[in-house]
Amino acid sequence: MSTAPLQGIKIVDFTAVQSGPSCTQLLAWLGAEVIKIERPGSGDATRHELQFDPDCPSYYFLQLNSDKKSLSLDAATPDGKEVLTKLIKGCDIFVENLHPGAMDKLGFSWEVVHKLNPRCIYGTIKGFPISSKYAHLKAYEPVAQVTAGAASTTGWWEGEYNIPTQSGAALGDSNTGMHLAIGLLAALAQRERTGEGCFVYQSMHNACLNLCRIKTRDQLTLDKIGYLTQFPQYPDQKFGDYVPRSGNQEGSGVLGWTYKCKNFANDPNDCVYVILQRDHKSFEKFCKGMGFEDWLTNPDFNTADARDRHKQAIYKRVGDWCATRSKFEITDHLAQFDVPVAPVLSTKEIMDDETLYDGNSLVKIDQPGKVGEFVTVGVPFTLSSYQPTYGPCPTLGGNNEEILTSLGYTKAQQEEFKKNGTTHTLADGKM
Repeated sequence: MSTAPLQGIKIVDFTAVQSGPSCTQLLAWLGAEVIKIERPGSGDATRHELQFDPDCPSYYFLQLNSDKKSLSLDAATPDGKEVLTKLIKGCDIFVENLHPGAMDKLGFSWEVVHKLNPRCIYGTIKGFPISSKYAHLKAYEPVAQVTAGAASTTGWWEGEYNIPTQSGAALGDSNTGMHLAIGLLAALAQRERTGEGCFVYQSMHNACLNLCRIKTRDQLTLDKIGYLTQFPQYPDQKFGDYVPRSGNQEGSGVLGWTYKCKNFANDPNDCVYVILQRDHKSFEKFCKGMGFEDWLTNPDFNTADARDRHKQAIYKRVGDWCATRSKFEITDHLAQFDVPVAPVLSTKEIMDDETLYDGNSLVKIDQPGKVGEFVTVGVPFTLSSYQPTYGPCPTLGGNNEEILTSLGYTKAQQEEFKKNGTTHTLADGKM
């Protein structure tokens, strides 16, 4: 018996690029049948973005579309509308992430889809909440980050690079996809009780804002007392009326910082993150591990409040200590004293770590043809009763015959679709 959580769930995937495909790929890995609708002749834009070989789909596409079926379909043609209508009538979830109004213009708004199939759950990704004054903006990932508080609170607070900085993590894209997946799964559970599908609206802005929750906490505190003790600016600099950028400071009240290690000149990632906790027992262990026992009786350091006031001196002394050791030596040593510590790992180091190929963290997918094996991030959580398997990505329109035949279309009708541009154009390739 299969234990795939979403076995039997059919999803029509009208998404492209990253935010939508990241959501539907997760659902495919959980056992859903995902039919990806792609533009005839070109397909998802990411097939051709940042390609490593002009004859192969890019890793950008490959890492977001594993285990899906591809149907090349122009849903603007009369035949295309008919095919999409049949798919919607038989699916559990319809997902799209086109620009606002696009699906309405195409004739497949939430209201239309709900009438076609009242049980169908309609998931949509847009840049901003419907009520937002920025709802008209064309949303890319950085747009979501800069309007949700992520950029203004990230980066250095002084010097040449004192500018709002977007995170290298896909806060506006894959993060949005994961938030939408939560909403769709909740809607599936709700449908078990009501028998009716609902409209799930996920904005990139709100997905980013949810991850910036602690920054809204900081704003509330700042509004109350006018300063933030955990920030490196305290107590020597004046705070404005907004949460500032905090460099590498840990987000809560502990003193966390990134320190350069002895090989930093040759390896810009030879750094370590060390956290000094607030309670006295942890502080004692930290001092013992660092050899800083003099701090135990020094009133500038032997209380958490005192350490907040002298954090620059702490950064300096710990930094000098770390500069004579490698990040791995420091991690191994301080871990013995229960100090929260970890090496800064590059993407190369992470992908070379064989312990992460556990069937969830990192996975290897065998893609037919010139691509061969590639690595991607798997299902980020584990289920005791289910282990995902990871299959290849589809070629453009690679499942046309299978899908159209299942909808009752004859070979002659399918040939006509090819000729009139509904499913194929002369530019269609195998990518």
